[in-house]
Amino acid sequence: MTPTSPATEPAQTTAHIDRDYPLTRVPRGARKGWFAILVVVAGFIFFTPTMVTGGQVAGAFGFSAFLGLSMLASLILAFYVATLGAASARTGLSTVLMARLALGRVGGKWASLVLGGTQIGWYGITVGIFADLLASALGWEVSWPLAIFGGLLMATTAYWGFKGIEILSWVSVPLMFALCVWITVTSVDEVGGWGEMLGTTGDGSVPVGLALTLMIGTFISGGTQIGNWTRFATSARTAFLVCFGVLIVIETSMLVFGGVGAIAFGEADFTALLFTMGLAIIGVLMLTFNLWTTNDNAAYAFGVAGAELLDKNDKRPFVVGGVVVGIILAASGVADAISGFLITLGTVIPPLGGVIIGTFLFVWKGRDPGTDVTRVGAVIWPGVAGYLLGTAAAAFGAVTGIGSPAVQGVLVAIVATPICHLIARALRPTVDMVEPAAEESEPVSYVPTSTGV
Repeated sequence: MTPTSPATEPAQTTAHIDRDYPLTRVPRGARKGWFAILVVVAGFIFFTPTMVTGGQVAGAFGFSAFLGLSMLASLILAFYVATLGAASARTGLSTVLMARLALGRVGGKWASLVLGGTQIGWYGITVGIFADLLASALGWEVSWPLAIFGGLLMATTAYWGFKGIEILSWVSVPLMFALCVWITVTSVDEVGGWGEMLGTTGDGSVPVGLALTLMIGTFISGGTQIGNWTRFATSARTAFLVCFGVLIVIETSMLVFGGVGAIAFGEADFTALLFTMGLAIIGVLMLTFNLWTTNDNAAYAFGVAGAELLDKNDKRPFVVGGVVVGIILAASGVADAISGFLITLGTVIPPLGGVIIGTFLFVWKGRDPGTDVTRVGAVIWPGVAGYLLGTAAAAFGAVTGIGSPAVQGVLVAIVATPICHLIARALRPTVDMVEPAAEESEPVSYVPTSTGV
């Protein structure tokens, strides 16, 4: 197979190039500044269900212990998400294209199906939350017309692409952050000040391991797709620092915002808390922007995944198709019924990130392998083996209740993947495998013919 670099990948006609580059590396000229990446990542991480999880956990520990656990969960997530973000920034590839290089063409299709499919499902669930929330505020007995309206509205920025998501994040993040700070101040006053808040004790109803699992699990599946946005970063260092810093600050804040409200008012559901505090109108406005930010990221993700799945260099038809399915799920009420199934699918998603991290750090040695994404083998067995082992570890934790399924799935996949590559090399020592280039600006081909079909 002839070595190729990103610069020599098959030319695309201008008429067929999606400016978000769903099937190719993002060229240097299209990269964004660090602040644009920060704003988009912040909007992605500002996830309302995270606050609900914080509320569910806080009452079991009291504020001081809960704060420590929140910071630990955020730290674990930050390392995972930031490393994936750095890998995509270094290569300029989306999460599903990274999965294609790590698992092969077949494995890449699996990643597109799982990641894209779950995002469509969550899109429907989020649209349903928006519709029910607005219907309650308006006093409507039916919410399906609002589901149709909200589903179409939320798709507009994703259809526009990275720039649309960036603009929406500029609006939604400050508004939601201001609301959360106000609720925190009000909650602290409700219990008599910070001294009283720090002195609260929990009922011990949630074990420490389960608490960490819940808080990490809230965002680890979504965080696996961080590469869809960090591939636009100018460097891996920028992507890592932005993702790590933003996730530590915002993820911890979101958990704490939800936790203090639950401790003060005895209400874990952030949406219900707003109604309890008499903030229905303001709350609906703020949450609408937050849910919109969440869903435009979801729509963008399943658009990119659909483009990879069918090898079409345009995400927009898949954004439209996924939105239609999501609206149908929301309007029919089916979305609520599949939430448990989507959570179950979360067991098989984090190991994908583990394989990508293991491949990037220990096989590619932190560099861009330079592989032409159109010329990848059908199956890269070491990556597939690492993924299956990671998924087995996650499933074991989910079934037995031992450990944290998502975390152990990621860790096993990270360790198993390079080991499987070493075994594959040992079994076929005569096949020359070119190492990644020493300079990021001049990558060479890394076509794993010794482990791919």
